[in-house]
Amino acid sequence: MRIIRIGTRGSLLAVAQAQIIAAQISRTWPDITAELVKIVTSGDRNMSPFSSDPAGIKSMFTLELEQALINHDIDFAVHSLKDVPAHINPNLPIVAYSQRADLRDALVLSDDAGALGSSSLRRRLQLERLYPDREIIPIRGNITTRLAKLDSGEFGGLVLAAAGLERLGLTHRIARIFQPSEIMPAPGQGILACQGRRGGEYEYLACVNDDSSRDCAIAERSFSRALGAGCNVPIGAYAVTEGDSLRLRGLFIDEKTRRFFRGELVGGRSDAEKLGQRLAEVILS
Repeated sequence: MRIIRIGTRGSLLAVAQAQIIAAQISRTWPDITAELVKIVTSGDRNMSPFSSDPAGIKSMFTLELEQALINHDIDFAVHSLKDVPAHINPNLPIVAYSQRADLRDALVLSDDAGALGSSSLRRRLQLERLYPDREIIPIRGNITTRLAKLDSGEFGGLVLAAAGLERLGLTHRIARIFQPSEIMPAPGQGILACQGRRGGEYEYLACVNDDSSRDCAIAERSFSRALGAGCNVPIGAYAVTEGDSLRLRGLFIDEKTRRFFRGELVGGRSDAEKLGQRLAEVILS
């Protein structure tokens, strides 16, 4: 019996997502036992606000998992792709992309008047247009921590990824689903990423990897990188495959002027990386 060690953060959502991947491997490879290795990241330990955007810095949720890969303490790590920095260590590539779940954002509502909380600057700036009469404020913490703050009356509502709520069996809490035309999702939203070591043997992840998700993710993340994306840069992107073609939509928001810049391009799936770069050039121009 071969043992595969899967690295994950210890939050309920992170563990649920790693279990999805582990179950796929176990169903396809009965001679493999998938074990979860829970790792506390800097982002889990430090819940204090950051200077420019209290939502935090993406790499703080991946650094310790990447170090565990370098140390061979785990075989691969599972992340929500939207939480993975646009620039990653080339020696620790993404080796599989899961089939995409719902890429949209969702509103969880407590009352119709209180402040709306979101961990993402991208969401907050778009919410300002949808709810001009409501206060939009940042919130830190994993999904269960944020829901606890909502239920205690600290917020009137939260905007969270629909995929995360679904994976935790919390779809009954969704009051509204935002279409991408209302709130454009983060690059990679709804996709789980398996990060491994360059040169490693990951044939068992073929059962996880989804070609459409991979091509969409490559285009979306290329768009994000070309715009210098970090956690503090309000960028949205989503792509859909249509046969051999890929349609990519992108959004950049100027935080100071609150101006929205949108664009859309169609190209070949084999050119997903270049398509993202070209759309960024269109947006910048």
